[in-house]
Amino acid sequence: MPDGWHLAWHQAETLKALRNPNIDVVFNTAMTGDGKSLAAYLDFLQGNCHAIGLYPTNALASDQETQLKDYIAKFQPSNDPRVNRLSGAELEIYAENEGLRKGSAIASRASQSEVLITNPDIFHFLHRGAYITGKDTPDKLWNRIDKEFGLFIFDEFHVFAAPQVASVLNTMLLIRVTNRRKKFLFLSATPKASLLRRLEKAGFKCKLISPVDEGKYQFPETEAEATDLKVRHWRQVAHAIDLTFMPMEATSKASETWLKENQENIFNLFIEHPGSKGAVILNSIAAVKRLTPIFRSLFANHGLVVRENTGLSGQQEKADSLAADLVIGTSTIDVGVDFKINFLIFESSDAGNFIQRLGRLGRHEGYEKAGRKVQFDGFRAYALVPNFFVERLFAGENAVLAEGEVCDRIHFQTLIREKYRQINDFEGYYKHWGAVQSFRLLYDLKNPHIQQQYAGSLQRFQASCEEVFDTPMRTVAGRVKGWAADWQTSSGKKGNPIVDNATSFRGSSPLLCGLYDLTEPNESDRFKTYDLPGVLSNLNIEMWTKKEFLEALKAIAERTGQPIAKGRFEYCLGFMRLRGYREERLNWKFTFPGDLQPFADAWKVQVLEKLQIWQPDNPWVGEINRRLKNQALVCYVLRKPTQEVRLRLQLPMHFQIYPISDSYSIHDANAPYSVAFGQSALLIETLAHRFKHDGGELWIA
Repeated sequence: MPDGWHLAWHQAETLKALRNPNIDVVFNTAMTGDGKSLAAYLDFLQGNCHAIGLYPTNALASDQETQLKDYIAKFQPSNDPRVNRLSGAELEIYAENEGLRKGSAIASRASQSEVLITNPDIFHFLHRGAYITGKDTPDKLWNRIDKEFGLFIFDEFHVFAAPQVASVLNTMLLIRVTNRRKKFLFLSATPKASLLRRLEKAGFKCKLISPVDEGKYQFPETEAEATDLKVRHWRQVAHAIDLTFMPMEATSKASETWLKENQENIFNLFIEHPGSKGAVILNSIAAVKRLTPIFRSLFANHGLVVRENTGLSGQQEKADSLAADLVIGTSTIDVGVDFKINFLIFESSDAGNFIQRLGRLGRHEGYEKAGRKVQFDGFRAYALVPNFFVERLFAGENAVLAEGEVCDRIHFQTLIREKYRQINDFEGYYKHWGAVQSFRLLYDLKNPHIQQQYAGSLQRFQASCEEVFDTPMRTVAGRVKGWAADWQTSSGKKGNPIVDNATSFRGSSPLLCGLYDLTEPNESDRFKTYDLPGVLSNLNIEMWTKKEFLEALKAIAERTGQPIAKGRFEYCLGFMRLRGYREERLNWKFTFPGDLQPFADAWKVQVLEKLQIWQPDNPWVGEINRRLKNQALVCYVLRKPTQEVRLRLQLPMHFQIYPISDSYSIHDANAPYSVAFGQSALLIETLAHRFKHDGGELWIA
C-alpha cells in the first residue's frame, strides 16, 4: 500500500473474497464515494491478475481509466501494467488505423493490456460472434479473451435493465462451462437481489459484502467521537448536508420553470458563500440546453463560469467544466469526483436515481485553486421531486420525516426506497426472453467446427440456462421457428428480427437519426445520434442527406486531425442539422394506415410496417415518413392510452412507449393505442397480461 493509506473494511473483504478459491462472484454494496473502484483493482495493483472493467457509459469508462492510471502511479506495481480503453468508436478508429478487422483489433488491444476497460456492449457482442467472419469459428474471439483475463468487473450494475442482466447471466454461464473458473465482481450501492438469486440457482458461489449490514458505517454526533474514529483509521466518506425538498407539479417543465424563477436566489447562494461550486442535475437534455445560456449570462456578470455536463460533450468541454463554478447537465460524470461541489440541485426518476445523485455531494472538504486550498463552508442540496413523494415523507400522521430533523444516511436511504415510486423490475423477462439469448449461444456451441471441443460444455450450458431461466430449450426452439416462419410469410425474407432484438444487449433502435449539432462548440463532437421521438418533441432541425452528413464528417475530421467514427450512422433513419432546442415540447403521434385492433388483440410481439408520424405543423415530417413507411418495426401494440400504460405498469421515466392511432382514431384528441418498439416491446409483453379482462378499470397506488 502507498504510505499513509489504509484499506476500508469492504475493500479488504473484497480482496479476500477475490482471492478465495471457493468464491466465484463478489458483490460490493458500499456507499457511493466509498472506494469501490479501488477495491475492484486491488489484486491487479499487486500484480496478481488481469482484469476487464465493464462500465455502462463511455464517459464513465474514461473517468475510470484516468483513476486507474492514478492508482498505478501511487501503487507502482512491479510488472508495469498496461491499461487500455476500448469503446465502439475507438474500436472502429483503431481497426482502421491498424488496417485490421474489428475482431482482430479487439484481440490485438486485449493482448496488449493487463486491464482492458470497455463497456458491456462490446463484451456481449464478442460473445455473440459480432466481430468475426463466416469463415471463423464462433469462439475465435471470446475463448481467447476469456482465457487471458481472470477478473470481470461490472460497475454501476444497478443501471442495467432486465435484458442487460439476462445477457450478463448468459455470458457468465458460457464462460464458466468453457473455461477454468473466473472471478466476477459487481459494484453497486443498490444491487439487484434477483441477480444474486439466479446466480446461486446456477451454482455460482457468491459473497455479498455489505458495510451497512456489518455495521461498518458510523455517524458521530460530537467532535470527540469523530476524532476517536480518525485515530482508529476510520475515513470520512461524506459530510453533513442541508437538504431541502422542493415539491413539483407533475408537468414536463415543472423543474425547468422553478429553476428559471429561482435563478437569482441560486446565484445569491454563490455570492453569500464565496468559493462555492455547484451542480444542477436534470432528467432532460433539452432542459439543460435551454437553461445553460440563462445561467451562464447571469453568472458571467460577476465573473462566475457556468458549463454544461450532459455526458455527450467532448474532452475539451469536459476539461472546461472542471474549471466552472456551476455545471448544468444530465450526467453525474465527474460531479463530486474531479469536480468537487458543495451545492447541488437535482431531479430524480426513482429511489435509486435519487440516492445516486445526492451521493455526489459532501464528498470533499474543498478544492485547490491556483495552488491554494479553498475550504467549503457547508453543503446544501435541493431535491426537485413530485408532490406525492414530499407528502409521503412529511404529511399527516404517517409522516416519516419532520422539518429540521437530523437523519443518518442509512436510515434516510431506507425511507427513500420505501416512499418513492416503485419502478417495475420486469422479472417476467428472464423466463420469457432470457432463454432466447441462451438458445443463440447454444446454437453457436453446436457449430460442427467446435462441437467436439465443447461437447461437455454444451450439455452443462443448456442445463444451467434451463435452470436459471426456468424454460426448456425445446420450448424456445419452437418459438424461434415460429417467428422465423411468420417473418418469411409476411416479408419474403429470411432472418428473424424478433430474435435479433431478444439477443441484443441494449436493443437496436430503428428510429435512430444522425444529428449534426450546431450548438456543440467543438466541431469534432457535433456528430451524434438521437432517437426520432426526441427529435419530434424537442428539436429545431433541418433535414440533411446521408451524403451531406458524411461529407461534413470527413471534412471536419481532416481539418481537425481528429478521426471521427462513422459506423454508428450506417443504419440511421434520417440525417439532420440541429439548430436549437424548442421552448415547448411539440405534440405528435404514430399512425397506422389500417385497423390496429387485430394487432392489439394478438397480445404478442410482432412486426409492423407502413407506420407514419402525425405532426401537422412540422414541415419536414413528410420526408421522414417517406423513409419510415419502408421500415419493418418489431413492436407491441396495446389498446390503452400511453399515460395509463405508464402508470399501471410502473414504467421507468424514460421508457420508450408512444401514442399511436389507426385509420379509425386518427382525429381523436388522445391516441387510444400505445406502441413500444424493439427491446421495449419485449419488456411490455411480459407485463401486458395485466390489461387482459380488466373491464377497463384504472387503479393507481
